[in-house]
Amino acid sequence: MSLSHAFGPEEEWPDQDLVALSDDFSAGLVLEAYRAGVFPMPLTHSSFAARMAWWSPVRRAHLPLDELRVTRSLAKMAHRYTVTVDKDFGGVIAACGDPSREGGWIDHDITAVYGELHRAGVVHSLETWDADGRLVGGLYGVSLGGLFAGESMFHDPVHGRDASKVALMELVRILGYGGVPRLLDVQWLTPHLESLGAAEISRHDYLELLDIALDQPAPPWT
Repeated sequence: MSLSHAFGPEEEWPDQDLVALSDDFSAGLVLEAYRAGVFPMPLTHSSFAARMAWWSPVRRAHLPLDELRVTRSLAKMAHRYTVTVDKDFGGVIAACGDPSREGGWIDHDITAVYGELHRAGVVHSLETWDADGRLVGGLYGVSLGGLFAGESMFHDPVHGRDASKVALMELVRILGYGGVPRLLDVQWLTPHLESLGAAEISRHDYLELLDIALDQPAPPWT
């Protein structure tokens, strides 16, 4: 299935964040989506019968790599943790998909497909560990060329103060390797992400940045 056939040109997308619904949900279609500036997220508690919803926010959030805000207390907290890459993807996505989390959307389909993409080397996780070896925070997302599309992050509220932020600090360091124009997509702007330096741009401007980023080399994940 070609990319244009799957989602069509931007000019034909509706003026809303939700741009498509499908019963098809596969690793291949997910990769086509990210290259088109679209990402999957199921519609929970919806009357729509479709298996998957596909989104491209009219106002897209991204985090410029040189604008990450690291407070003095966060920098001090980072020394308490160790951050790894791809050491426990299963633990990270399970914690991100904890059904007790408010607004949870990571279901079995998401876990299965992103697990397949992780094994293919396209999806990466960063894990934050405390001094006792506990997984206390982390994040995961899709890496295509110079694009990293952040999907979800978590921290242990008891043992992992700022642990997800520390994982994000390491992600920004990795993406900054070589000084090339990589793109850190964070989908929608939240007060939490805004406090870390994320900002909104138009969908059209995001797609222009995406075209540039996809032509860049991937960062060194190993």
